Amino acid sequence: MKIIGHRLDNARQLDSPNCSERGDRLIDLLVIHNISLPPGQFGGSHIDQLFCNQLDCNEHEFFKELEGLQVSSHLLIRRDGEIVQYVPFNMQAWHAGISVYQGRERCNEFSIGIELEGTDYEEFTDAQYSALIAVTRALLDAYPAMSEDRITGHSDIAPDRKTDPGPFFDWQRYRDGLVG
Repeated sequence: MKIIGHRLDNARQLDSPNCSERGDRLIDLLVIHNISLPPGQFGGSHIDQLFCNQLDCNEHEFFKELEGLQVSSHLLIRRDGEIVQYVPFNMQAWHAGISVYQGRERCNEFSIGIELEGTDYEEFTDAQYSALIAVTRALLDAYPAMSEDRITGHSDIAPDRKTDPGPFFDWQRYRDGLVG
């Protein structure tokens, strides 16, 4: 797995309009999230649609809360390990929202966001951990300002509003995989 031109070579590419220039800011933070649409349901194209502003908000009651929302992530790792890239790594994806990491606000400006298809209430899959570990290694190789100690959860940078990746994300397994 390699990063070529700020894109992951083995990811399905689906461009999101929900991104902006990063300028000359160093990329030095990785933020782990979880998402499922509708909540608790996996598979399908709803996440792709949300990140590309194509979600039909009349299709499900929960989607009404998402009307007009413009969000994205750099990557999504699906339950089966498939990786989808929405935003090139040199651009800001709109994943962190109001956020602070070690006193620095606006984490989108200096971070990469990875969504895991999942919830706060169930375990992630072996395929997801394998893909996440491989992606993280590629990111650490490509962006030297990022390091293993600069990986965090969405809940850590926005604790008053976010809980992901949640208590079922196995941080120890993930971190052990990075050194193994």
